[in-house]
Amino acid sequence: MTKTYLKYRSRIVFLSLFILLSWAGLCIRLFQIQVLSGDHYQKVVIKQSQKKQSTPAVRGNIFDRNNRPLTRNIIHYTLSANPAKVLDKKKLASALSEITGYGRDKYLKKLNSNSKFVYLERNIQGDKINSLQTKAIQGLNISRKYRRYYPHDEIAAQILGYTNMDDDGISGIEKDFNNYLKGESGWIYKTKGWSGKVQHKNGMPFKRPINGSNIKLTIDLEYQSILEQELLRRQIKTEALSATGIIMDPETGAVLAMASTPGFNNNRFSSSNPEYHRIKSITDQFEPGSTYKIVSAVSGLNNNIINLENEFNCENGTYQYYTIKIEDHGNEKGYGMLTLPQIIQHSSNIGIIKMIERVGPKILYTTSRDFGFGSRTGISLNGEIPGKLSSFVDWSAISLGQIAMGHEVGVTAIQLATAYCAIANGGYLLKPRIIKQIIDNNGELVYEEKPTVIRKISQTEKIKQIRQMLRGVIIYGTGKNANIEGWDVAGKTGTAQKWIKGKYSNKHFVSNFVGFFPFESPQLLGFIMLDEPRQPYHWGNEGAAVAFSSVMKRIINMDDGIAPPSKKHQESSAYVNYNTDGTGSYISARTTINNFHNRISVPELRGLSIRKALHTLEKHDLKFKLKGNGKITWQNPSPGTIVQKGTVCTVGLQ
Repeated sequence: MTKTYLKYRSRIVFLSLFILLSWAGLCIRLFQIQVLSGDHYQKVVIKQSQKKQSTPAVRGNIFDRNNRPLTRNIIHYTLSANPAKVLDKKKLASALSEITGYGRDKYLKKLNSNSKFVYLERNIQGDKINSLQTKAIQGLNISRKYRRYYPHDEIAAQILGYTNMDDDGISGIEKDFNNYLKGESGWIYKTKGWSGKVQHKNGMPFKRPINGSNIKLTIDLEYQSILEQELLRRQIKTEALSATGIIMDPETGAVLAMASTPGFNNNRFSSSNPEYHRIKSITDQFEPGSTYKIVSAVSGLNNNIINLENEFNCENGTYQYYTIKIEDHGNEKGYGMLTLPQIIQHSSNIGIIKMIERVGPKILYTTSRDFGFGSRTGISLNGEIPGKLSSFVDWSAISLGQIAMGHEVGVTAIQLATAYCAIANGGYLLKPRIIKQIIDNNGELVYEEKPTVIRKISQTEKIKQIRQMLRGVIIYGTGKNANIEGWDVAGKTGTAQKWIKGKYSNKHFVSNFVGFFPFESPQLLGFIMLDEPRQPYHWGNEGAAVAFSSVMKRIINMDDGIAPPSKKHQESSAYVNYNTDGTGSYISARTTINNFHNRISVPELRGLSIRKALHTLEKHDLKFKLKGNGKITWQNPSPGTIVQKGTVCTVGLQ
């Protein structure tokens, strides 16, 4: 060894050991990073270099029955940030101020907050944020979204409803069918370049969004526009608090238009009175007055208790009914002897009370229930109320007469319109329809509503007599203002005093009218109601009937598909294209009604003798099977069940 080596030996050994130990430490650390903690650091790298972004689904649109769009989606951008990650807050605030025109302090206040997430701006158009997208601003998030737009403003606003800032439905169809409309969001991974710009590269994982389904309504945009315009015009003319209207196809139960005024613009729903957002046709009940008299007439004719020749003494316009005084209107001297058709034509309160006293409370109650009063119609809209119809066992001494006149009973507009559809179509109570079909983003049918018969309420011949009475109301009676020359309108007026502070008011009324045409083979049915119009518009003929005529005249002039009765073949019927298989096949709207002829409601047998029970089953085209001995104590199917003719009914004896 040289003297030099010996001199620096300790230093050389120390340096060598240091290098060896450092190298070993680096190898151990590298082994720890790459092998032992490889998964952890891989996630850190991915998190720093890659970003998972949500790709929103396009919300499905809503169309009218002729495929005219009632909604649209507008692309917009949402700007958000994590204030803690924004390095240059003044720079970002200045950039946002240039885009929006708002002061820089507005954004600085948000960026200086202690929150981990703040919305800076929402509903920003794409052309405004181009400058931001080209800049790499640390902590700023830009997300592309869709905003709902309603191209027809107030038209059908209550039915359609609206969405919130997150594009979720919070009212109307938008809310009730939100799960169909909203779709399912996807996601995509993007990489961050050296400049901080985030972009997608081939091979990066992604999931495509599933766009929402489209909904096709039974609503006709032109019908809806006409109805809303005429309702508002009549509301202003009569100084009513509100006006409500419905147009239906009585053969299928399709709701072609439904509205209330005042309305609102669902593009600016937050600036309007929430009171105007309700679908009052299903949420609000009222006492109908004389439009309910038709239920009383059917209850008498159905059970052959009353015939068209029976006469009733109408007491020359004044009658003391238990504790209340009943008066007839429209004739200064009142009326003497009137038949049932004349009672309906002149809307005699005294006559309908005299008639219903022969019928009795149980039959009137049963008939009312058959018409659907006191229960929901089943229309595909949330918020429908059942109305009010107390059980006949709870009626007072005057309830029979009061209900026969349309008091002490609460109905909704959709209930009354649906009940009159049964009169118009020959006696079949139909479920009202507002959804025609729902089509997914692949064009596949996922949901469809077809005409549905709930029950047969009366024999066809009896219903024909009722329609003739309603035609007489227009020609000879209280509904002359609803007449449309050459169209054979039939209908009924109603004027009801409102129940205020424990008594019927002599100042506040509900004016309503229900009509259809042509009366022998109806194509359209309309309901109009005015809430508290000023006198003399409180009369059904002066207030609501005029609006009905105005609406229907405009529709007749607009829609060439409506044929006058003289040109319409007696055998023809309405048709609806459901387009379920893409072949354009047509299904008769009468098919459902025709099929119902082979079905029957099981009669009540309990308490009857065996002979009478078997006779009753035979009369209803039902077969029987007896079990046991003695009196009838049970039956299967239960009373009221709708079954096919020829079904075996098991009768239990004990």
